[in-house]
Amino acid sequence: MFGRTRGWKRFGIINVVSLGIYISVPFCRTKCSYCNFASDVFSRAVFQKYVDRVCTDIANSAQIAEEMGGLLDRDIDSIYLGGGTPTVLDSDQLQRMFDAVRSQFSVGADAEITVECAPGTLTPAVLEVFQACGVNRVSLGVQSFIDREAAAVGRLHTRSTILDDITRLDSAGLSNINVDLIAGLPHQTAESWKESLAETIGTGASHVSVYMLEVDDESRLGRELIAGGTRYHAHFVPDEGAVADFYLMACETLESAEVAQYEISNFARPGFESRHNLKYWTRQPYLGFGVDAHSMLKSALPLLEAVRFSTADALEKYTAGSPLEATVVTRTTALEETLFLGLRLNRGVNLEEIRDICTDAEFAGLRALINELVSDSLLLERGEFICLTARGRLLSNEVFQRFLAPAEMRAKR
Repeated sequence: MFGRTRGWKRFGIINVVSLGIYISVPFCRTKCSYCNFASDVFSRAVFQKYVDRVCTDIANSAQIAEEMGGLLDRDIDSIYLGGGTPTVLDSDQLQRMFDAVRSQFSVGADAEITVECAPGTLTPAVLEVFQACGVNRVSLGVQSFIDREAAAVGRLHTRSTILDDITRLDSAGLSNINVDLIAGLPHQTAESWKESLAETIGTGASHVSVYMLEVDDESRLGRELIAGGTRYHAHFVPDEGAVADFYLMACETLESAEVAQYEISNFARPGFESRHNLKYWTRQPYLGFGVDAHSMLKSALPLLEAVRFSTADALEKYTAGSPLEATVVTRTTALEETLFLGLRLNRGVNLEEIRDICTDAEFAGLRALINELVSDSLLLERGEFICLTARGRLLSNEVFQRFLAPAEMRAKR
């Protein structure tokens, strides 16, 4: 579908403002049964070695970017500590990683600085570090306000723990809070899901993330569901139809509470959209450190759009110095990403911008595909923009797959 451009206008990395920094902390108090991330329970003895390695990589960021063939901007406007559970680290270890970033980069005065937390891990010392390091956004891994549902997947918190943490965050001046929820947990019903949504809205959270339970062989619960077993409460997981209904209920309920959807899984009060995560969906540059951390920088080579690279996805390999894996972003790949990442956002993709960088034949092929998806009620046209319908969001992976060029064509571009 995609060939040479008319007049060669590059996709590049769009809307570049500043770099975003992501730091992965793969340590948890317990491994949730649904989790398919590169995180687990480790002895605290390995924490310091890990922090040492992360700080060394941050210190060597310019060399890393050069070796990967990327251009590095020292100005950053977002920092995101994810996991795992970063708040299981000692407060001085958290402080050290923030200090390492500030020693190498210029952090904007209005930078968004987020830390993911599991309810029950916010000690007074951790809150002090947040205040000292400029943390201004906290993402709480709530998943459910129903104690039975949380316990069924290995969460250690209760509803009262969550509410207590939010009260203490507010008292510390950290009111920009995201609440993570999962639709499809064992024992979840329409009534219990409605209760979790009501509790979420009642907290006044400025941002809410709603994920549908993933069924794959990368988690214990997923494997058990595929096998048709009963471990991990798998036989109490709602069916796919119910999970889809829960997701749609969340969209309607949050919208009515003025927490508007702006991305497939993300909802925010006005002005509280996640600036860091928007970098991923709008193809802005970001640099990742730690286990299974990914980066994308503008390419130093004129004929390539960008370069992506990632660290090892196992703790032992990462701390042992396993080499980075790099992937160049060709023009075809950049076009694909512009389409399927842009479609994650409610505002969608501007077709006029796509038309400017396609030949007439290329755009005609794309136009035919869009018409098919509109006929299937998966896409909607709004003026110059195309966006996913409510049905399209439920079947988003299917839609995105349709925009991928055949493998043989991608190899040539």
